[in-house]
Amino acid sequence: MSLYFELHRVNPEQRLIRRAAEVIRTGGVIAYPTDSCYALGCHIGDKDALERVRRIRQADRHHHFTLMCRDLTEIGRFARIDTWQFRLLKAGTPGPYTFLLPATRETPRRLQHDRRRTIGIRVPDHVVPRQLLAELGEPIMTSTLILPGDDAPLNEGREIAERLSNALDLVLDGGPCGLEPTTVVDLAVQPPAVLRVGKGDLGRLGLASISGP
Repeated sequence: MSLYFELHRVNPEQRLIRRAAEVIRTGGVIAYPTDSCYALGCHIGDKDALERVRRIRQADRHHHFTLMCRDLTEIGRFARIDTWQFRLLKAGTPGPYTFLLPATRETPRRLQHDRRRTIGIRVPDHVVPRQLLAELGEPIMTSTLILPGDDAPLNEGREIAERLSNALDLVLDGGPCGLEPTTVVDLAVQPPAVLRVGKGDLGRLGLASISGP
């Protein structure tokens, strides 16, 4: 049975955020709200926790995992960024966008796309992950909490706890946060490619005229 923390919607309790950070540091897998929808999260360096996330999502080696980062400076540690890419990142962070970028040597190989050697990067605009990232002092490995066979991400903390009680170590219930996943933009190619139109407005990035494959 997973732990279940119901957080204040505006000012999440710091003691619960600290406990959540400790769960991640010690190899746990959590569910937490973001500015798009709920996500699964674990420590960036924990291989076993990552495999647990893979099993929950039934993800193969070509699945693009994402690093939830605090800011653009932290992104620069894990992804190679040219000037044109930086402009788009600056326009879209913080916000409900995931950017695919070439990974640096600091990014564990198991987090990279098996063939392309890219990594998903995002900076959230939601109080819970922002506080959690500040407490951890490093990125969270993350993946949208949509289960195999479902048409949409899970959006209620209680339902997440019920359906994944034996698969998770902790559910952070920050209230409903939406059913629309992030907009995904591939910045590892030029011109950039929109792979998924989601919650993030393409007009904010100046990419409204680009359609995905």
